[in-house]
Amino acid sequence: MELGGATARRTLLRRVVPAVVAAGLTTGGLAGVARGAAPEARKAAAADFPTWGTRWVVHTTADTHSPAVGMIDTTGPGRDRITADYQVDTGRRVCEGSACSTFMAHLTRPFSGFLTAVAVDIPQDRLPGIPVQGGPPPQPGTSRQEMLARAATWMTADNGAQVPYGQDRFWKDGYRQDCSGYVSMALELPAPGTNTVGLATDHSLTRPISLGALRGGDLLIDATGDNNSRHVVIFETWNNPAHSSYTAFEQRGGHGTDHRSLTYGLPGGDSAFKPYRPVAFGD
Repeated sequence: MELGGATARRTLLRRVVPAVVAAGLTTGGLAGVARGAAPEARKAAAADFPTWGTRWVVHTTADTHSPAVGMIDTTGPGRDRITADYQVDTGRRVCEGSACSTFMAHLTRPFSGFLTAVAVDIPQDRLPGIPVQGGPPPQPGTSRQEMLARAATWMTADNGAQVPYGQDRFWKDGYRQDCSGYVSMALELPAPGTNTVGLATDHSLTRPISLGALRGGDLLIDATGDNNSRHVVIFETWNNPAHSSYTAFEQRGGHGTDHRSLTYGLPGGDSAFKPYRPVAFGD
């Protein structure tokens, strides 16, 4: 099912375009010091991402003028992968071709430092599912951030591409490749996953909440109709103070894993969608 709006996305140019090493800038980059950057990383589940291009500089701080601690993709385009545990919005853009971002990711692998999000081979301008420094703290128990980080893994799990959609297909981790299988994976429910109706009606899994109570990791579910109309998405964050749209993860037909702006369940959107909270969060 493909209802709701879509965000404008950036498409990375998957070609060998060396990043300029002089002054620690990527091609077309604008250096900036992170606003409110703190020296300590937030505790959160790290996620692994592919890179693209060549000779990306990793810096000591979230500032492209800071000293380099190393370089990735030195032997070929996209030869390295990175692991990030949080990201910083510097407020200043770094660009490479048509791809631009103000975010710099804090790496824990292949070495510690900060890398522009432009170097990461994803269709967004920031790393999906990775917390932004200065945001709300991780939740206790089964962490919302851990759930969102698991959801983000399917964005690049198919050799750098999203996991394809399929109601009768199963991914390498054993979960069904449809919307409810995807949510089951993110919640670490037993594989191959429950169905959409189960996610909405099994009170050991979720409970209804109000729209205003939605927080990262909560679900919006349409449990009506048949398997071709039912759908579930993972709420990540509101897009604006008016709460007129939100960003969510979903596994949708004709596309696969996605991370985009939606209005399911909101006034003016599809009213069949109702908000639910996984009971594993303990609140």
